[in-house]
Amino acid sequence: MEGGGVQVSTWRWVVWVTVMVGNAGGELLLNIGGIFPIHGSDGWQGGQACQPAAMLAMHDVNNRPDLLPGYKLNLAWNDSLCEPGLGAAVMYDLLYNPPTKLMLLGGCSTVCTTIGEAAKMWNLVVLSYGSSSPALSDRQRFPTFFRTHPSATVHNPTRIRVMQKYNWSRVAIIQQAEEVFISTVEDLEVRCKDAGIEIVTRQSFLTDPTDAVRNLKRQDARIIVGLFYVNAARRVLCEIYKNTLYGKSYVWFFIGWYEDNWFENPLQEENLNCTREEMRQAAEGHMTTEALMWNKDNEKTISGMTAGDFRLRLNQALIEKGYENQSNPVGYQEAPLAYDAIWSVALALNKTMERLAAVNKSIEEFTYTNKEIAAELYKAMNATQFLGVSGRVAFSTDGDRIAWTQIEQMIDGRYHKLGYFDVQTDNLTWFNREQWIGGKVPQDRTIVRRQLRTVSLGLFISMCTISSVGAVWALLLLIFTFVHRQRRLIQLSHPACNNITLVGIMLCLGSIFLLGLDGQFVSQQQFPTVCGLRAWCLSLGFTLAYGAMFSKIWRVHRLTTKTKIENKRVEPWKLYVMVGSFVVVDVIVLSVWQAVDPLQRTLEVFPLEKPKDAVEDIKIKPELEHCESRHNTIWLGLLYGYKGLLLIFGLFLAYETRSIKLKQINDSRLVGMSIYNVVVLCLITAPVTLVISTQQDASFAFVSLAIIFCCFLSMALVFVPKIVEIVRHPGERVESSGETAPSKEEEERYQKLLHENEDMQRLIAEKEEKIRLLKLKLQERAAVRSREQASENHVIDPSHHTRLRQGGRPAVRIVTPDASSAADDAMVPRINFDISESYL
Repeated sequence: MEGGGVQVSTWRWVVWVTVMVGNAGGELLLNIGGIFPIHGSDGWQGGQACQPAAMLAMHDVNNRPDLLPGYKLNLAWNDSLCEPGLGAAVMYDLLYNPPTKLMLLGGCSTVCTTIGEAAKMWNLVVLSYGSSSPALSDRQRFPTFFRTHPSATVHNPTRIRVMQKYNWSRVAIIQQAEEVFISTVEDLEVRCKDAGIEIVTRQSFLTDPTDAVRNLKRQDARIIVGLFYVNAARRVLCEIYKNTLYGKSYVWFFIGWYEDNWFENPLQEENLNCTREEMRQAAEGHMTTEALMWNKDNEKTISGMTAGDFRLRLNQALIEKGYENQSNPVGYQEAPLAYDAIWSVALALNKTMERLAAVNKSIEEFTYTNKEIAAELYKAMNATQFLGVSGRVAFSTDGDRIAWTQIEQMIDGRYHKLGYFDVQTDNLTWFNREQWIGGKVPQDRTIVRRQLRTVSLGLFISMCTISSVGAVWALLLLIFTFVHRQRRLIQLSHPACNNITLVGIMLCLGSIFLLGLDGQFVSQQQFPTVCGLRAWCLSLGFTLAYGAMFSKIWRVHRLTTKTKIENKRVEPWKLYVMVGSFVVVDVIVLSVWQAVDPLQRTLEVFPLEKPKDAVEDIKIKPELEHCESRHNTIWLGLLYGYKGLLLIFGLFLAYETRSIKLKQINDSRLVGMSIYNVVVLCLITAPVTLVISTQQDASFAFVSLAIIFCCFLSMALVFVPKIVEIVRHPGERVESSGETAPSKEEEERYQKLLHENEDMQRLIAEKEEKIRLLKLKLQERAAVRSREQASENHVIDPSHHTRLRQGGRPAVRIVTPDASSAADDAMVPRINFDISESYL
C-alpha cells in the first residue's frame, strides 16, 4: 500500500472477515462486494483511508448482537485504481465468483458510473462512499444506486450563496475533463444563470492545465471555481503561481475533500516545477466547499461513538497500516462516509430480513435474478436513516445523501471553518472568521472606470484667451478701417476686402473656442450641435479670410498681365462675386453634409490603463470624443480638395506677382506674404492633425496655435504698416505719392474719354491715308522733272548756282523718291493719344 510499504497485487483477492464464525453459534455470512481505489496514479485514490474505515465498521456491526441476528457481514474487495475498465473487471470477478453478493460498495465516480449502470442487470443495489458525480443522480440510468457521499451539485448552492454574500456576479470555471466535473459544471451554469451570475469563461483540460490557466488570466477572471482531482489540483496550483493568479485580487473555490496538506505532497514524485513555499503562497486564501463529512456535534452515533472517538480509532488503524500522519492517506476526509456506508448496508439488510421473515422468506434465497428480494433491499436502503459519524444519514428519491455543506478558507497554511450551509432550508451559518489579503474583500472583476479624455482646462483657457485677444484686435481693425476710410492709403488697399478678411479671422478665432468644447462642458446630446458649428465656423472663416486675400492677389495678377490697349480695370463687384462664390460652395457642401450625413459624437476607446497610486483594483478605460459621420473621409476629402486647389492657385499667383508693386493695390506684396503664411501652415497642420488626433491636448494646441499664428500674422502684415503710416502722418488726408480712387463722376468721365480716344484714333488713321497718297504724288512729280532735265542736256553754272543761293532765292532741292518720302514723313506730324494709360 502506498505510503505504508505494503504492496497488494491488483488481481489478488483479499477477503476480510471482520468476525469469524462463532464457536457455538455457527453464524452464516452475508457477503457484500467492495471496490476501493488505492494504488492508482490518477483520479481519486480515497480507498487508502476509506478501506480501513470500512473494516472498522465491519467490526462494529458484527459486534452488535441486535443487528443481523444469526448472521455476520462479510466484505470481499479489490483495488480498482479508479479506472473504469479495471473497476468493471473487478465487479465481474466479484459477481461471477461465489458466494453471491447481496450488495456492492463503490468508490470513485468514474468506476461507480460503470458499475452502477451495469448492476441493475444483476438486481444489485450499489452504495457508494466516494462518488460525487451529478450524473449518478439519474434514476433512469442508475435505478439501484445510492451514496453516502453527497452529490457534487450540493456544493453549487453553497458556492452561489457565498458569491451572493460578497456580491460577486462574475465568475470563471476551470475543470478537469471528467464526467463528474462536466456534469457538476453544467449544474453550476444553470444555477448561476438563475442567480444572475455571469460565467465569463469556462476552461477545461485533460492533463495539462497550462493553457487553461493562461486563458483565465486573459479573461481577467477574479472569482474562479476549480473542479478537478487532487493530482490535477496540484498542477493547476503550480500554474496559478506561475501566472500570478493569486493574492488580494483573486479568490479560488476548490473541492473540499482534498487532504489538508494536499498542495505540499508529493511534489517531486509528480515532477512539479514549483517548490512547497511557492505552492503554499499560491494556495493562501482559497476557499473550499464540501459536504459535511464529519459529525460537527459531539454526540454519540448509532455505533456508540462520537466523531472524535472515531477519529482516534481511524488514526490508530492508519498508523498500523504504515501511515504515520493521518492526513497523508487520500480519502481521510471521506473515511466517515465509508464507515457509515457499512452501517447503511447492515441496517438495510436487517430491515429486509425482517420483512422477508414476515412472509416466510429468507435473505439466503437471494439470487441475481430474484427481483422480489432485490426490491425489498432497494426499499430498505431508500428508507434508511440514522445518526452516523458523518452526520445524519438519509437518502433522497434519487439516492443522494442529504447533507449540510461547510465552507473553509486557507489562512496561514491551515484550513479554518467559515460556516455551514443547509441546502434544504437555504440557511447560511457564518462565523465571520474570513481573512482577506490586503484587508479587503476581492472584487469579481477589474473595476473599469470610463475616463473621458478632455482638453486640459489650463490649455483651453489660455488658447481661448489668446483667440479672444485676436478677435478684439480684429474688431478694432475694423473700426480703424472705417474711421480712416477716406485716407488714400486705406482706399488703395481695397478696404472692403480687408474687412471681409477681418470677419473671416474673427470666425476662425471663434472656432478655437468650439474646438475646445468637449464632454467636460457639453452633454452627449449637445455634442453633435457643437460638431456642426465647428465645421461651419472654421470653414466659412477660412473661406472669407483667405478668399478676400485671394481675390486681391488675383486682381494684381490680372492688372500686370493685360496689354496697354486692353482694359486693365477689374470691377470691384467681380471681387465680391469671387468671394461670394467661394462662400456659396462652402454653404452647399456643408448643407448637404449636414442634411445627408451629419456629424455625430463617436468614441475612440483606448487600451486599459492602470492608474498611478491606486489602492483599489481598478483600471482606467480612456475614451476620446470625435466628430465623425459615416462617410467622414469623403466629406473631408471634398472640402480639403477644393480648398487645397485654392491654396495652391493662390500660392502660384502670389509667386507670380512677388516683385510687382502697383499704385492701385498698395499692399499686394503684404497680401502675398500672408498667402504664403496661410498655405504653408495649412499644408503642415492638416496632415499633422490627422496623425495626432488621438492626443487631445496636442491636437487642440497644434490646431489652435496654427489658427492663431495665421490670423495674427495676416493682420500684422496687412494692417500694421497702415497704422504706422497713419500715425506718422495724422494730418494728411491725401497721400502725395498716390492717386485718388475713382469716384462715380470720374468713372463716367473715364468712359467718355475712352470714346473720344477711339474717334481720334479713327481720324488719325484717315490723315495717315491722305499723307500716303500725297507721298505717291510727290514721287511721280519728282520722276517727271528728272526726265525733263535729262532731255535738255543743260548744265547749270556752279557759280551761278551759288549766287542764286546766296541771293536768298529759294533753292530747288531735287531728291530721290526714297529721300523725298523720308523728308515728307519727317514733315508730317503724328498724333497719338493713349488716354487710358495716362488716366490709370
